[in-house]
Amino acid sequence: MKRPLPLTTQILIGMGMGLLIGSLINNFAINNSFVATYVVNGVFYVSGALFINALKMLVVPLVTFSLIEGVNAIGDAGAVGRIGCKTIFWYLLTTALAVSIALMIAAIVSPGQNFETVINHTSFTPPSAPSLNEVLINLVPGNPVKAFAEGEMLQIICFALFFGIAMLKTGETGKKLAGYVSMVNEVMMSLVTLVMRFAPLGVFCLMAKTFSEQGLTLIMPMLGYALTVIACLLLHSIVTLNLLLYVNTRLSPWVFLRKMRPVYLFAFSTASSNATLPVTLRTVEKKLGVHTGTASFTIPLGATFNMDGTAIMQGVATVFIANVYHIPLTLEQYVTVIGMSLLASIGTAGVPGVGLIMLAMVLNQVGLPVEGIGLIIGIDRFLDMMRTVVNVNGDAVVTCIVSGSEKTLDKKIYQTMDINSE
Repeated sequence: MKRPLPLTTQILIGMGMGLLIGSLINNFAINNSFVATYVVNGVFYVSGALFINALKMLVVPLVTFSLIEGVNAIGDAGAVGRIGCKTIFWYLLTTALAVSIALMIAAIVSPGQNFETVINHTSFTPPSAPSLNEVLINLVPGNPVKAFAEGEMLQIICFALFFGIAMLKTGETGKKLAGYVSMVNEVMMSLVTLVMRFAPLGVFCLMAKTFSEQGLTLIMPMLGYALTVIACLLLHSIVTLNLLLYVNTRLSPWVFLRKMRPVYLFAFSTASSNATLPVTLRTVEKKLGVHTGTASFTIPLGATFNMDGTAIMQGVATVFIANVYHIPLTLEQYVTVIGMSLLASIGTAGVPGVGLIMLAMVLNQVGLPVEGIGLIIGIDRFLDMMRTVVNVNGDAVVTCIVSGSEKTLDKKIYQTMDINSE
């Protein structure tokens, strides 16, 4: 009997077919009302949205039960605090490295130096970002039910941590409840597997709709900016993060990259770390050998808090906009961009449109015109897909590093598990 194609291969085929068909529609049939209404905004839009909703449906219950189980698996409130401090340190470090690399390369390449556009016709009004004080206060949910209903991830993480620690403190009652939580979490993982069976179709529709509406030709006028961002994303993801992984764990980056392929494909097609979270969590636990207690804390926090790819976009976009408006940047402004990227990643965590909000905050701080963001909106969707891949890659790398430092990473699973298993 012929063995079916691995899920990763199926997703890759769906992605390629979606890109091809979407580009063909954009070039030859986008003005056809039937195609635009019933195919692009009908079949592609509805099917893609259903798939995204199915993934998002899993996030809140999966994070909640996985994190509660993880705290109980660790079995020590002090260890939970230690893992939390390590995780935040590594997320801030990788974000700082990401934006520093972006600024350095952008300063050398100077994208936008010869860019010609009608600046006066380009405008952008950023949504307001909450203050850091508000974010810190809102970490603790005043109404947990509301937090769960609205998907406020930081509040959900905070509540689940408190609940898990309380279970540890209640002795035998907590142990009994932990058994039920573990069973529910196992069912949730099974549901993730079920939803992933529809991934090739969902990815195809998402890619087809995106490229039907935007097409590859949209990138051409902004090629210098786009290529600079892509180069920085690749450098950080392939070199910096893998180097950190190897130095801190002595694990093979090549094995890591191969096992993470399904996560990369999901992240690229959905452009959402939260939507990719169920796949990321399953991969780091089942394929990379990370302990449930560590993964259930670091992955949800990273999906909300860690933004290496977005930080890279900020660095390159800042230099690009400065060049377009012929405003030279000083060393002090470069340092300010790095600092603001770190603060913005905390202050805007969980806010919709986070990338543009963070960039608006950075531009305001260094005295560049915020309306310059309007120049890059056209290709931001495509670059956002690539940024999300880097974001989830950073989440998984930090998770392995933290788990390795806690001596809870199963290196046998990491090294020997069949990388083609789905």
